[in-house]
Amino acid sequence: MASKTVRAMICVVAVMFLAGVAGAGDIQVESGQKIAFLGDSITAGGNAPLGYLGMVISGLEANGVKATKVPAGVSGHKSNQMLARLQRDVIDKKPDWMTLSCGVNDVWHGARGVKLEDYKTNITEIVTRAKKAGIKVMILTSTMITEDPKASNNVKLAAYNAFLVELAKSESCLLADLNADMQKAVAQAVKAGAKPGRILTRDGVHMNPLGNAMMATGLLRAFGLDDQQIAKAAERWDSAEYNMRSTVSLKMTFAEYKRLIKIPGAERKALMAQAEAKYRAMIMERVKGK
Repeated sequence: MASKTVRAMICVVAVMFLAGVAGAGDIQVESGQKIAFLGDSITAGGNAPLGYLGMVISGLEANGVKATKVPAGVSGHKSNQMLARLQRDVIDKKPDWMTLSCGVNDVWHGARGVKLEDYKTNITEIVTRAKKAGIKVMILTSTMITEDPKASNNVKLAAYNAFLVELAKSESCLLADLNADMQKAVAQAVKAGAKPGRILTRDGVHMNPLGNAMMATGLLRAFGLDDQQIAKAAERWDSAEYNMRSTVSLKMTFAEYKRLIKIPGAERKALMAQAEAKYRAMIMERVKGK
């Protein structure tokens, strides 16, 4: 039953990625251009294998556009800190585009966060300076703080995101409404039987591979890719290797544990390696459908 629920959840999220009104397919990024990704730990983590930065770049490449990423995510950063390092981390790198992901920590950090009016000032200045330097800007609404839309931080975050939507309109920036995308994906997965909390995230905030795919899909749509082009990107992602960490957990009595640690180190290590190999073979046989 549990496996059916997981499969249903994955199917719902996958359909969510491909749903929506198709665009014109007029990709705004050109080959040879650089995209700077300014953000916090979600962006820093998004530079890992199967992170949204690389997925955006590989998704563009799957559609004939060879762009380069400029990672600019720093864990824990808020709007004031991103403004302070904008010149060094973005403008001096001379990108053609900048995506701006900021707001989670401004709200999540509570008393150490950034008040809405100060946030508006900081974000507006970031956009203004980037545009003055000739950089095209895409604004991302902030993703959820826990996968519960009714949580107090998400209620507070709504005002920050509403400002971002208005700023994108007034400054003629591209907009990827990732908060709306995430809420829709979580709601549909829950309807299919998934338990909220780890659907798109690994801890309620930072993205797992499905969450990174959700973010990358939103960015690619904002860059002008249509459904068919998004499908090509998804095919490329499906072929990417992902190093899933796992360990073999063994239940044993204390007496058994004392006997285990008496086994010479090399032999004990070999036994654990054999257990890992058998565990991996079982998992791979299941996921490959053999």
